[in-house]
Amino acid sequence: MRHILEIDSVQKYYQHKLVVSDVYLKCETGDIIGLLGRNGSGKSTLLKIIFGIVPADYKFVRIDGKLKLKTSELLKEIGYLSQDNFIPKHFSVSKAIRLSIHKEKMDSFCNDEMIRSILDKKISHLSGGELRYLEIKLILFNASKFVLLDEPYNGLAPVMVEKVNRLIRENAEHKGIIITDHNYRNVIEVSSNLILMTAGKTHHLKDKNELIDRGYLKVGMI
Repeated sequence: MRHILEIDSVQKYYQHKLVVSDVYLKCETGDIIGLLGRNGSGKSTLLKIIFGIVPADYKFVRIDGKLKLKTSELLKEIGYLSQDNFIPKHFSVSKAIRLSIHKEKMDSFCNDEMIRSILDKKISHLSGGELRYLEIKLILFNASKFVLLDEPYNGLAPVMVEKVNRLIRENAEHKGIIITDHNYRNVIEVSSNLILMTAGKTHHLKDKNELIDRGYLKVGMI
């Protein structure tokens, strides 16, 4: 079943400064939207506003045409990976999986060389890359219709990036995904659509070359 997430008319002031404005974003099942922009452009703030953990001065969030006013409603429909680790360090990997993944998805989730290699470990004993991979997969396998990924590639080696991008593509078959990361090459590689944020505003791009035209990248950087 196809679902649609729409975010419109977002405004956010911080200390009397407008940090997010003129935002329109539409994400459908099957979309992988890459949200790019320089530090301070409003990317992470926008994801937090969409998820409902940062209040906006004004916003419309609709899912399948229905306005979502309460954060509790958004939590049921949207999964969110923050920049910070979210699994308690005293948990075991198997406990984190057991508490997060439905039984019918358990075999599929664990049918993964990386996951099998860490199943018996404590979260506190994982490397940064192992923990990030586990968190990304847990978020992608939850029951939400949409997933927001904030800096998913942080701390990942190139081989892990390839695994994560494979996970993102596979799960985009039945979810809509919005991703932002300072490593623009990884975002461009996996995304089906690109949006550039500048000074809190969104610009929908027809192709990646517009990143050069709009001054985000220099010639030869793509």
